[in-house]
Amino acid sequence: MGGRVFLAFCVWLTLLGAETQASKGCNHQCPQNSKCVNATACRCNPGFTTLSSAEVFTSLTEICDDTNECVSPFKPSCGKFSDCVNTEGSYYCMCSPGYKPAPGKEQFKNESQNTCQDVDECQQSPRVCKSHSTCTNTLGSYACQCLPGFEPSPEDPKLCQDVNECTSGKNPCHTSTHCFNKVGSYQCLCRPGWQPIPGSPSGPNNTICEDVDECSSGQHQCDNSTVCINTVGSYNCRCRPGWKPKQGTRDNKKDTVCEDTTFPTWTLPPGVHSQTLSRFFNKVQDLVRNFKLSSAKDTIQNLIKLVDELMEAPGDIEALAPPVRHLIATQLLSNLEDILRILAKTLPKGPFTYLSPSNTELTLMIQEPGDKNVTMGQSNARMKLNWAVAAGAENTGSAMVGIFSIRNMTTLLANASLDLDSKKQAELEEIYESNIRGVQLTCLSAVNSVFLSHKNTKELSSPILFAFSHLESSSGEAGRDPPARPGAKDVTPGPRQELICAFWKSDSNRGGHWATEGCQVLGSKNGSTTCQCSHLSSFAILMAHYDVEDWKLTLITRVGLALSLFCLLLCILTFLLVRPIQGSRTTIHLHLCVCLFVGSTIFLAGIENEGGQVGLRCRLVAGLLHYCFLAAFCWMSLEGLELYFLVVRVFQGQGLSTRWLCLIGYGVPLLIVGVSAAVYSKGYGRPRYCWLDFEQGFLWSFLGPVAFIIFCNAVIFVTTVWKLAQKFSEINPDMKKLKQARVLTITAIAQLFLLGCTWVFGLFIFDSRSLVLTYVFTILNCLQGAFLYVLHCLLNKKVREEYRKWACLVAGGSKYSEFTSSTSGTGHNQTRALRASESGM
Repeated sequence: MGGRVFLAFCVWLTLLGAETQASKGCNHQCPQNSKCVNATACRCNPGFTTLSSAEVFTSLTEICDDTNECVSPFKPSCGKFSDCVNTEGSYYCMCSPGYKPAPGKEQFKNESQNTCQDVDECQQSPRVCKSHSTCTNTLGSYACQCLPGFEPSPEDPKLCQDVNECTSGKNPCHTSTHCFNKVGSYQCLCRPGWQPIPGSPSGPNNTICEDVDECSSGQHQCDNSTVCINTVGSYNCRCRPGWKPKQGTRDNKKDTVCEDTTFPTWTLPPGVHSQTLSRFFNKVQDLVRNFKLSSAKDTIQNLIKLVDELMEAPGDIEALAPPVRHLIATQLLSNLEDILRILAKTLPKGPFTYLSPSNTELTLMIQEPGDKNVTMGQSNARMKLNWAVAAGAENTGSAMVGIFSIRNMTTLLANASLDLDSKKQAELEEIYESNIRGVQLTCLSAVNSVFLSHKNTKELSSPILFAFSHLESSSGEAGRDPPARPGAKDVTPGPRQELICAFWKSDSNRGGHWATEGCQVLGSKNGSTTCQCSHLSSFAILMAHYDVEDWKLTLITRVGLALSLFCLLLCILTFLLVRPIQGSRTTIHLHLCVCLFVGSTIFLAGIENEGGQVGLRCRLVAGLLHYCFLAAFCWMSLEGLELYFLVVRVFQGQGLSTRWLCLIGYGVPLLIVGVSAAVYSKGYGRPRYCWLDFEQGFLWSFLGPVAFIIFCNAVIFVTTVWKLAQKFSEINPDMKKLKQARVLTITAIAQLFLLGCTWVFGLFIFDSRSLVLTYVFTILNCLQGAFLYVLHCLLNKKVREEYRKWACLVAGGSKYSEFTSSTSGTGHNQTRALRASESGM
């Protein structure tokens, strides 16, 4: 043992001597944080190292840097919940943030010295979490959480603010409650007029409420003159049946005060004297005077029976003048509407219908205001409306709609007039291309009075649809012989007829009349006509027959054309059979009369378009008329040409041959009609007349050639008359002026009709209301055939002689020989020019 101690001591002395010896030879230029090993080498102190990691270095440029023991591969094991902290030349361990060591040193070197444990920040003072939040400790840290009803503030997430559950879009309360926000919470409280259902508390989110019936619980404040009507969450005070709100108050309000309703007094219209009507008014007054709420339905039925008695036995009312009867009807309809409106308010909610033995029918519908479409009806009428229209703008109390149908009412409305508004008048004149000279009316339905619980029905917020049933019998004048029962008979309007939906309009001057403003017919089928109206009144379906013709003008046309056809036929026979007058002029006369005869026949037989539709027949008639009248004017132009050469140029020879005359007279109009039909075939036919249409100027395919021919013939006519006057003076200056004037006048008139110059009046009829021009044109041209016969046959000497010859042949041959011998020497004193002028007529 002693030997070992001595040996260790010797070793220590040896090392100490070596170190001393080495230090004696150190290089004094070693860098900081190092020690010299010998005269040429240095070594970094513990905790330091060079960049080259060499333990001993000789380079004077090396530097000893601190060794970070807290990173691999030198990192020591400090233990859990701790962190390694490097120091210059060394290191130490300490607890991580949120942890602290157990009583002892805060710094340690290894895991065995680690005593770190969690720090509970939630117990620290001051509090780490602000108000309206809770602190939750975690290992090494903590968390702040907002209390229920709060949320982190957008400005500072550590601060909490109140959450408004009522406006956050997720209302937690039941729909029957109202949400009230509180700081950090909310309450679900019943709305005014509501209360929690049994078993449901007031305030929590599971609160459910129900309506409070203030009327049955006695919590209302309605006046004794009203009836309490419970509503959802509230109540209203409505006037009792037969009562009305006092002046200045409104019905169906909480402060409504009512007064007893009085029925209006029925009196005779001013200036009307009728015992039948007076007795009827007295019976109505007695009926309403004894009115009781319990017998409202009986009162309505008795009133309808009185109306039936009056309509079935009008007595002295029928003898009154139509304006007086219309005034009575106007007042009667208005009074019935007023009294039925009052009586209907006394009835319970729901439908009510009464049909009397005379088929007078009343239908009522009473219900609460709303905003939905409702359909109601009866055997005479049906209607569809929005129920808000029935309630009106005030929307107070129950709404009511009534339809009162009186079939026998047409007795008082006989001979009533129809007033057409300006728009309808213009529309009809455009359709029928003429003035509306009158309207004949036939009533096809009962008179249906439609009324609401209010009187503001002159302009409704939305239109109402009606369907009025046709009566089984609809013949006769409007208001006469009303049918006894309804039927499902469809009515088809005839020519110039139209189904209209009319209403009875009061008139201070005439008592009343039918009108159509605000109503339009939508269609007619299954024995009824559908209308749409923007106001209410007493309605009826009428068949209107429009008088668009002047009967005088029509009579003149038909009689004149019939006479002209007879005369044209005589002209045709005369020009064919009388040989002394045969020639080119007679040939032209013949073809002109043939064209006028055919055209006039077609005109009389087919000019009217009865159906109103432009069909094949109407187009064919229009085309034939176009051709025939153009051909007539072409022959008139040939008449003018022939007359020009005969009188002005004194043309010698036979003129144009018959072939060329026919080619011009019939070929030119055929070409014009063919081109017109190819360009616009739809131009033939109009809704009223089978003639050329006005559209796209198609009528000028006739007016153009006619105007040109009339102009040329007018020039020839003036020239011819002037030349004839000169010839009369030159050839026989001794002829009396009166005789000259007579012969010249007859000749001029004959040529005037022959050349068609009278048609010039038609070119100046720009408006059908030009009566003077229309009458002159119609008379002159309808009688053109008659004038042609008189002037070119009866006044022609050669024709008269042939007529006498034929008459004598019929009477006996001896008389004819005596007549010819006694008259053969007469007439030699007349000049050749005069004979030529007379025979040329």
